[in-house]
Order: sequence, then structure tokens, then C-alpha cells
Amino acid sequence: MTTLFVATTGGHLAQLKNLSERIPCDGPALWVTSRNEQSTSLLAGRDVEYVRPVGCRSIRGVLRCAPIAHRLWRERGITRAVSTGSGIALGFLPYLAARGVECHYIESAARVNGPSLTGRVLRWVPGVRVYTQYPHLAGGRWGYGGSQFDIYRPVRIDRPFGDLVRVVVTVGASVYPFRRLIESLVPLLAPDGELHRATGLPVEVLWQTGPAPVDDLPIQTKPFLPITHLAEALAEADLVVSHAGTGSALLSFGAGKAPLVVTRERRFGEAVDDHQRQLATELHRRGLVHHREIGAITVDDLLAARSTAVRTCQEPQPFQLS
Repeated sequence: MTTLFVATTGGHLAQLKNLSERIPCDGPALWVTSRNEQSTSLLAGRDVEYVRPVGCRSIRGVLRCAPIAHRLWRERGITRAVSTGSGIALGFLPYLAARGVECHYIESAARVNGPSLTGRVLRWVPGVRVYTQYPHLAGGRWGYGGSQFDIYRPVRIDRPFGDLVRVVVTVGASVYPFRRLIESLVPLLAPDGELHRATGLPVEVLWQTGPAPVDDLPIQTKPFLPITHLAEALAEADLVVSHAGTGSALLSFGAGKAPLVVTRERRFGEAVDDHQRQLATELHRRGLVHHREIGAITVDDLLAARSTAVRTCQEPQPFQLS
């Protein structure tokens, strides 16, 4: 059996990579995604077919995938396909299902209150089995095989500071700018800012800012980072502030950190919809993040986030594909 793992970059790919380790292996695996710093570092050493990105709700992008799906099916003998979305799943799973391939679509863990547009379409495609990561959404056509977040547990810690405060601010790999978050944090994290005055220590910040125009702000920025570099920075950080994206949350959890998260909003052009608020609410309920609104973040919030760590189960339950 040759399994095809297919996902859009960002949180979808991060989820699929983690879930793939909980899906029993049965033969070789081939990955399909688009090329960027995240995917090349996350999938280093794996068999990967890089394709052009499928734009948000792009019918042309979806149709462009079908010939690739056909070629891989013939050349690689694909017998099973698994995807966490988003639009790229529409370009591969329906075609492969029509060819008799065993197809599974796992809805993103960001979709706490209901499926995405991709999920709502694929649930009606014959031969595609669909899964939610939340038991309360299972039923009808939707199965439940487990959750991305079940393997994490919050724990309280008491760590003394060293000779400085290391902070990571990350907005993930999204193509949408999130300047509001960066701008709101500058007074808190500046060299003479509120965090420095509260702790009496120098503050060192890694600003991963994505595509947001921030040249006018008094900070040194890195728009994007290889995932290995970002993971190393997160592991060394005292504090993490992040957008409420699934990929960034998973990377923080993997580094043992419970980030302070802020949600993107569609009305400001920061996301295609407001699903980040659903995710932030769920992760806050689990105690894995601290959720705050832009403009309401305080030094006390930052220090509270620092007092929580995240531990990972060493032998997680397999994700059950029906």
C-alpha cells in the first residue's frame, strides 16, 4: 500500500505531519504540498512532490491538481490518500476516490464548531471518508478517529529567569498580514518597555512577522523562518506570543510552551474567516494557551503564560481510520 499525504502548507501540513505518525504505516508514503520554508524543513528526508499553491477558494487551483493526481496514481500506485485540507484536498481526493483509492479527509482541528467549506463539499463525495477532531461533531457522515490535541497536557511550572527575557512573537506562515498584533506588542516588549520595567531584565525578541508591512516599527524582524530555526527559538524562549493558528500552536506545544494567543479577524483582512476564535477558545479551555484580545495584553498576562508548560504523551493512541 502506498499512502499519499496531501495538505496545504501552514497549520494543515503541520497537523497532517503529526497525525501521520499516529496512522499505522502500511508501505511507502508520498507527500504532496507546495514549497516554502516550512514544508522543506518539516518534510526534510521524505518523499515529496511539490505543487503550485491552491489559492483560497480557487476553482482553477483545484482543477490544476487533477492531472497531477492522475500521474501520481499511475506512476506511484497510490492505494490510500489522507488529507487535512484545505483546497488542495478537493483537487486530489475526489479524483483518487473515483479511481478506487481509499480516501480519508480529516477536518482541521481549527474547526471546532463545524466543518470548513472543503469539508462540507467532501462529505458528499462518494468514496471519501470524513472525520472531525471533536466528538461532539461526530455523527452522520462524520467519523471521529481522535484529536490532534489529546496528546498534550498543561502543567504548572516555576522557573527563575536567567540574565534576560527571551520572547518569540510569531504570526505563522499565513499569506494574510497581521500587523495589529505586532504593533500592539511593541510598547510591551521594547528595550525600555513594560516587560523590562516589570522584570528588571533586558528583553530579547524574535519577531516573525509574515507579510505584514512593519518597516516603520522600531524592531528587527524576520518575515519567515525555517521551521527548524523557529522550533529552536521556541524551545529557548521564556515567553511565546502567537496568532491562534493551528501550526503555530502545535510548534509551541512541541517546544513545551503554552503560548499567549491572539486571534486574527476577517474584518481586518487577517484571515478568510474567524475560525481562529473557535480554536483559541478550545485551546484555552484545555489550558494549553492563554487567549487575550489585541490591546488588552498586559505584563501579568505574559508572565502567567510563562508559568504554564505543555507536556506531550510519549505513546499517543493511534488515529483510527475507518
